[in-house]
Amino acid sequence: MNFGLLRKLREHFLSETPGLRADYWENAEQLKEYDQTFAARISWKWDAVLRELKELGWTPGPGKPAVLDWGCGTGIASRHFLRDFPAPLFSELRFWDRSRLAREFTKNQLTNLGGSTPVHEGAERSDPSLPLILLLSHVLGELEHRLGEELMSLVSQAQTVIWVEPGTPALSRRLIEVRENLRGLFQVWAPCPHQARCGLLALENDRHWCHHFAEPPSEVFQSADWTKFSREMEIDLRSLPVSYLVLDRRPLAPRAARLIGRPRSYKGYALALRCAESGVHEEKYGKAEQPELIKTFKRNRFHIDLP
Repeated sequence: MNFGLLRKLREHFLSETPGLRADYWENAEQLKEYDQTFAARISWKWDAVLRELKELGWTPGPGKPAVLDWGCGTGIASRHFLRDFPAPLFSELRFWDRSRLAREFTKNQLTNLGGSTPVHEGAERSDPSLPLILLLSHVLGELEHRLGEELMSLVSQAQTVIWVEPGTPALSRRLIEVRENLRGLFQVWAPCPHQARCGLLALENDRHWCHHFAEPPSEVFQSADWTKFSREMEIDLRSLPVSYLVLDRRPLAPRAARLIGRPRSYKGYALALRCAESGVHEEKYGKAEQPELIKTFKRNRFHIDLP
């Protein structure tokens, strides 16, 4: 691993204005290093979100939709999406990024995965009448005003939007704004168990944010390379917070409630942030009264429905 390149990238990602520079990719080596490290960590988030969608019974739907990976980077979102939902289900695979180097990298990756399914650069579908599945990954922190308008125009055309962001308070709040602006046009499939106004917008919840924790593959913790990456980059591999939003035109059955973040464990009970149509509230769950639920908390499952 080239830690000099990786540190430079991380400094850029953590800066207050990462989107002001049009193209921070300098060469193919940098993209490859990113893809094997930072993008791999993003892929674990996508795996968790896609696993939840399958648990909820989501499918791409009829009509052979087109898939668009917008702001694709190295194409990690579309690559993992295609592992769960293979390319023959779709009419075409599209990708776009403002970086030419990123587009070239993604094209090579998707061409290998696409088989006979056409792979195209650009956001415009070959047949605009076909449904569109829009994949968005870690784009909110880099959006400028003009690009934001372009993106929201694409969102309004989509049948499905799967949007994954870092689980920071600021980006979570921005994703909640997106949800509120769009919930009249779409059904919210995840993470919300309801279609009502987000309960985190209540004044008493201003210290909370909508985030969950994805699990890295177990083999990561037996890898010398990942151990060195963690040490050199000062990144805790066990902590993988994610905020996300899945919108679809199709309805789904409502759920009672779900967990936000991680519960806090005490002697005899746990406190968990419970999201339901009635709002977001911290609830107490007794270890003696609800042992199976407490075991689920300890297993750190990504998607937990609450009573």
